[in-house]
Amino acid sequence: MREFVVQQNQSHSVLITGSTSGIGLAIAHCFARAGHHVMLHGLADNETADALRAAFAGYPGNQGFSSADIASEAGCAQLVADTREAIGNPSILINNAGIQHTAAAHEFPSDKWHQILSINLSASFFLCRELLPAMRAARWGRIINVASVHGLVASENKSAYCAAKHGLVGLTKVLALENADHNITANAICPGWVETPLIQPQIEHIAREQQIDLETARAELVGAKQPMARATSPDAIGELALYLCGDFAGTITGAALPVDGGWSAQ
Repeated sequence: MREFVVQQNQSHSVLITGSTSGIGLAIAHCFARAGHHVMLHGLADNETADALRAAFAGYPGNQGFSSADIASEAGCAQLVADTREAIGNPSILINNAGIQHTAAAHEFPSDKWHQILSINLSASFFLCRELLPAMRAARWGRIINVASVHGLVASENKSAYCAAKHGLVGLTKVLALENADHNITANAICPGWVETPLIQPQIEHIAREQQIDLETARAELVGAKQPMARATSPDAIGELALYLCGDFAGTITGAALPVDGGWSAQ
C-alpha cells in the first residue's frame, strides 16, 4: 500500500488528445498546474503550436506538442512516438479528441460516418493498445475517455456521434475489467453542454431567431435538454479528470460519469 501511495503522488506523463482548445485544453492546464508532464495534441499550424508551448512554459513539468492525425492507426502510433520523445512514456492517457456532423441516418454521408468513428472511437482503442503494455508492466495507469452524454442517451441526427460515444463507454468498461488486477483504471466522463466556443453559434442563432438576448438564448439551448439549464465549465471536466487520477479514486473504474445537469437522469 505504501508503494502505491508514493507512486500516486509523483508527477506523471500525460497524453491528452484534442487538447488545443475547449475541454482538452482545460484538462491540459489542470494537469500542468498539478505538476504533471503534458503532451498537447491537435491539428494546429506552427504559430498555434508555438503559442501553446509558450502558454505552458511556466508550469513546473515538461510539455510537448504533436499534430499527428489520429484518424488512422499509423497516426496514433506517430502520436505515441512523439509523446515518448517529448515527455517519456505516458502513464495517463486522456482520449478527448472528437468531431461532429449532424444529419438524419438515411442521409448521413459515408465519409463523415467513417471519419467520426475513426477519431471518436477507433483512435482511443489504438492509443490504449499502444500504451497499455507499459502501464501493465509498471502496474499503474489511468485511462480517461471523454465520451459524452450521447454515450448514454441519443439525440436525433447524431447517429455516428452517438454510435461512437456509446462504443467508447463500452470500450471503457472492457478496459477496466481487463486491467483491474494491474492497478489500472479506465473511466469515461460524459459531459452534456459545456461552455466552449462550439456552442456560441447555436446560441447566437436562437437569439436572432427569437429576438432575445444571448443569456436567455443560452438558457433556452441548454435547458431544452438539461433540467439544470446551465452549461458546465471546461475546468470542471479538467478537475474531474485530475481527481480520477488521484489518491482517492483508485477503486473508481469502469464508470461512465455524467456531467450533464441532469440530462441523462430523465
